[in-house]
Amino acid sequence: MNIPFTNLPRLVIIGGGFAGVALARKMIKEDVQLVLLDRHNYHTFQPLLYQVSTSSLEPDSIAYPLRKIVKSGQNTYFRMAEVEAIDPNNKKIQTNIGAVSYDYLVIATGAKTNFFGNATIQNNAMRMKNLPQALNLRSLMLENLEQAVITTDPEKRKELLSFVLAGAGPTGVELAGGIAELKLNVLPKDYPDMDFSEMEIHLIEGAPRILPPMSENASKKATKFLEKLGVHIHLNTQVTNYQDNLVNTNTDLSLKTATFIWSAGVTGAPVAGIKADSLMPRANRYKVNQFNQIDGYKNIFAIGDISVMATKTYPKGHPMVAQPAIQQGNHLAKNFKRHLKGKDMIPFKYFDKGSMATIGRNKAVVDLGKFRFGGFFAWFIWMFIHLWFLVGFRNRFITFFNWVYNYINYDKAARLIIRPFKNDNGSVERV
Repeated sequence: MNIPFTNLPRLVIIGGGFAGVALARKMIKEDVQLVLLDRHNYHTFQPLLYQVSTSSLEPDSIAYPLRKIVKSGQNTYFRMAEVEAIDPNNKKIQTNIGAVSYDYLVIATGAKTNFFGNATIQNNAMRMKNLPQALNLRSLMLENLEQAVITTDPEKRKELLSFVLAGAGPTGVELAGGIAELKLNVLPKDYPDMDFSEMEIHLIEGAPRILPPMSENASKKATKFLEKLGVHIHLNTQVTNYQDNLVNTNTDLSLKTATFIWSAGVTGAPVAGIKADSLMPRANRYKVNQFNQIDGYKNIFAIGDISVMATKTYPKGHPMVAQPAIQQGNHLAKNFKRHLKGKDMIPFKYFDKGSMATIGRNKAVVDLGKFRFGGFFAWFIWMFIHLWFLVGFRNRFITFFNWVYNYINYDKAARLIIRPFKNDNGSVERV
């Protein structure tokens, strides 16, 4: 890896997501050698991935170079690497570009899409957990529209103009709203010779209401907003299969679609080498104590979505969203500073800053403590919060400019097929 020898303690962070970046930014000036590892050379602002998929933003608006985050430190290094295994006994990490030793290790690998063991859905459905996947989804949707405008087969056109999403959490709701906004305000201008009354958007949820993690008030308002946009909502329904462009469920509902998007759950992304009993069964998340130390290890920590810190308020761990990850990263930095000075570490306490989801132009829902907001004011709060947490002034400026432009002109300027959609094995997909 070409990382120089040092007498300073070496802190290795695996993962450049919200948790890893928060920790790295607080530790770059400390008396440690900091090594940040990630398989990509950029940090992704995941809450806005759906806007890349629906052509509202270009990927560089929500991505930030990891090297720029660590460059101001004297003893900081970034390596683009895929971590293959951890050797706790020898304090080493094996990657695809070589090995590196550590004194302190922080695992911040986040989460990946959970298909609950359904291999057929995993092989055929679209997902949206990173920028390449968001771009794949954008390309597929635009390619299907191009095919729909030239086909003479009405059944095939209906299939191409059908969008089905499984999972009505924030990702599914925001993506459904984004596609509906395209249908109402943008696509009819791009395709004046196509009848968009044929375009259907279906949102499928296994729970009795959408946005299950949020309040019932938020669910009701979000349902009202989505239905007004023309989204068909199917509750108490679970997708059982997707093959040959056919979505099957545990009810009588079946849908033909060339665009099936899976947003029904996430699971942890653990690294090989940590003992199995340190992982929560099924969730694939590391059990950590109140200092974020992994169960059974003193010098290996886990923060963010990959960790489960059971408390009275959160017996199953904190929500797998940005705020717990950022707060754990910041808090662990404070504890490292205390530890390096010979002081005791202090327990982590999560401050719930609320939850929110946007459903389209002027429409959002916000749960903020005992307060519940919906509509334009909630949408304004959502915009402000997301701009505030974007990394880098340039990203904030470009994103704000795009939002203002889209709002005034009812337009989305990034409807470009830069590359044809490719599935996970690299082959070009054709409908």
